[in-house]
Amino acid sequence: MFIKQLSVFVENIPGRLERVSETLMDNNINIESFSLADSSEFGVFRMIVSNPDLGLKVLKKEGFSAMLTDVLAIKISQKPGTLHKVLKRLYDEKISVEYMYTLSTSGDNTSIIMKLSDLEKGLKLLINNDNIIK
Repeated sequence: MFIKQLSVFVENIPGRLERVSETLMDNNINIESFSLADSSEFGVFRMIVSNPDLGLKVLKKEGFSAMLTDVLAIKISQKPGTLHKVLKRLYDEKISVEYMYTLSTSGDNTSIIMKLSDLEKGLKLLINNDNIIK
Protein backbone atom coordinates (compact mmCIF):
# COMPACT_ATOMS: atom_id res chain seq x y z
CA MET A 1 0.00 0.00 0.00
CA PHE A 2 1.06 3.58 -0.51
CA ILE A 3 1.71 5.78 2.51
CA LYS A 4 3.03 9.31 3.01
CA GLN A 5 6.59 9.77 4.18
CA LEU A 6 7.69 13.03 5.80
CA SER A 7 11.22 14.08 4.80
CA VAL A 8 13.11 16.90 6.48
CA PHE A 9 16.43 18.40 5.39
CA VAL A 10 18.42 18.97 8.56
CA GLU A 11 21.67 20.89 8.90
CA ASN A 12 24.48 18.84 10.44
CA ILE A 13 24.76 21.03 13.51
CA PRO A 14 24.06 20.14 17.14
CA GLY A 15 20.42 20.48 18.14
CA ARG A 16 18.75 20.59 14.73
CA LEU A 17 17.61 16.96 14.74
CA GLU A 18 16.44 17.34 18.33
CA ARG A 19 14.42 20.40 17.27
CA VAL A 20 12.62 18.34 14.60
CA SER A 21 11.65 15.67 17.13
CA GLU A 22 10.62 18.30 19.67
CA THR A 23 8.38 20.06 17.15
CA LEU A 24 6.63 16.80 16.31
CA MET A 25 6.30 15.85 19.99
CA ASP A 26 4.85 19.27 20.88
CA ASN A 27 2.16 18.69 18.24
CA ASN A 28 1.36 15.15 19.42
CA ILE A 29 2.77 13.54 16.27
CA ASN A 30 4.33 10.12 16.77
CA ILE A 31 7.39 9.05 14.78
CA GLU A 32 6.59 5.44 13.85
CA SER A 33 9.74 4.74 11.82
CA PHE A 34 12.68 6.73 10.51
CA SER A 35 15.87 6.74 8.50
CA LEU A 36 18.63 9.32 8.62
CA ALA A 37 21.06 9.75 5.72
CA ASP A 38 23.75 12.37 5.83
CA SER A 39 26.08 14.33 3.61
CA SER A 40 28.79 16.73 4.72
CA GLU A 41 26.46 19.63 5.52
CA PHE A 42 22.89 18.25 5.59
CA GLY A 43 21.02 15.13 6.52
CA VAL A 44 17.74 13.81 5.21
CA PHE A 45 15.51 12.64 8.04
CA ARG A 46 12.83 10.41 6.50
CA MET A 47 9.93 9.46 8.75
CA ILE A 48 6.64 7.66 8.84
CA VAL A 49 4.57 9.67 11.29
CA SER A 50 1.07 9.47 12.75
CA ASN A 51 -0.11 12.65 11.01
CA PRO A 52 2.06 13.49 7.97
CA ASP A 53 0.04 16.51 6.81
CA LEU A 54 0.19 18.19 10.21
CA GLY A 55 3.85 17.20 10.56
CA LEU A 56 4.66 18.96 7.31
CA LYS A 57 2.72 22.05 8.34
CA VAL A 58 4.32 22.45 11.78
CA LEU A 59 7.85 21.76 10.57
CA LYS A 60 7.54 24.31 7.76
CA LYS A 61 6.17 26.80 10.28
CA GLU A 62 9.35 26.24 12.34
CA GLY A 63 11.47 27.01 9.27
CA PHE A 64 12.45 23.49 8.26
CA SER A 65 12.64 22.42 4.64
CA ALA A 66 10.23 19.47 4.55
CA MET A 67 8.16 17.54 2.04
CA LEU A 68 5.78 14.60 1.73
CA THR A 69 6.57 11.68 -0.57
CA ASP A 70 4.54 8.64 -1.52
CA VAL A 71 6.31 5.41 -0.61
CA LEU A 72 5.35 1.75 -0.72
CA ALA A 73 4.82 -0.10 2.56
CA ILE A 74 4.88 -3.88 2.29
CA LYS A 75 4.99 -6.74 4.74
CA ILE A 76 7.25 -9.69 3.95
CA SER A 77 7.89 -13.02 5.62
CA GLN A 78 10.78 -13.02 8.07
CA LYS A 79 12.81 -15.89 6.63
CA PRO A 80 16.10 -16.19 4.73
CA GLY A 81 15.95 -15.09 1.11
CA THR A 82 12.59 -13.32 1.20
CA LEU A 83 14.00 -9.83 0.72
CA HIS A 84 16.27 -11.10 -2.04
CA LYS A 85 13.27 -12.56 -3.89
CA VAL A 86 11.43 -9.23 -3.67
CA LEU A 87 14.49 -7.30 -4.87
CA LYS A 88 15.15 -9.78 -7.68
CA ARG A 89 11.56 -9.48 -8.88
CA LEU A 90 11.89 -5.68 -8.98
CA TYR A 91 15.26 -5.94 -10.75
CA ASP A 92 13.84 -8.32 -13.36
CA GLU A 93 11.20 -5.68 -14.19
CA LYS A 94 13.82 -2.89 -14.26
CA ILE A 95 12.38 -1.13 -11.22
CA SER A 96 15.04 0.64 -9.16
CA VAL A 97 14.97 0.79 -5.38
CA GLU A 98 15.94 4.37 -4.52
CA TYR A 99 15.98 3.62 -0.79
CA MET A 100 14.28 1.45 1.80
CA TYR A 101 14.15 0.91 5.53
CA THR A 102 12.36 -1.21 8.09
CA LEU A 103 9.06 -0.02 9.50
CA SER A 104 8.57 -2.80 12.04
CA THR A 105 9.20 -6.45 12.76
CA SER A 106 6.70 -8.64 14.57
CA GLY A 107 6.68 -12.40 14.81
CA ASP A 108 7.23 -13.96 11.41
CA ASN A 109 6.84 -10.72 9.43
CA THR A 110 8.76 -7.55 8.65
CA SER A 111 7.22 -4.36 7.28
CA ILE A 112 9.42 -2.29 5.02
CA ILE A 113 9.21 1.11 3.37
CA MET A 114 10.39 1.33 -0.23
CA LYS A 115 10.86 4.28 -2.59
CA LEU A 116 10.85 2.83 -6.09
CA SER A 117 11.47 4.33 -9.51
CA ASP A 118 7.91 3.27 -10.44
CA LEU A 119 5.65 2.89 -7.40
CA GLU A 120 2.53 1.84 -9.32
CA LYS A 121 4.31 -0.86 -11.30
CA GLY A 122 6.13 -2.03 -8.17
CA LEU A 123 2.90 -2.34 -6.20
CA LYS A 124 1.20 -4.33 -8.96
CA LEU A 125 4.21 -6.58 -9.29
CA LEU A 126 4.61 -7.24 -5.58
CA ILE A 127 0.95 -7.56 -4.62
CA ASN A 128 0.81 -10.89 -6.47
CA ASN A 129 4.13 -12.12 -5.10
CA ASP A 130 3.94 -15.13 -2.75
CA ASN A 131 6.53 -13.48 -0.48
CA ILE A 132 4.28 -10.52 0.24
CA ILE A 133 1.77 -10.85 3.03
CA LYS A 134 -1.49 -9.17 2.10
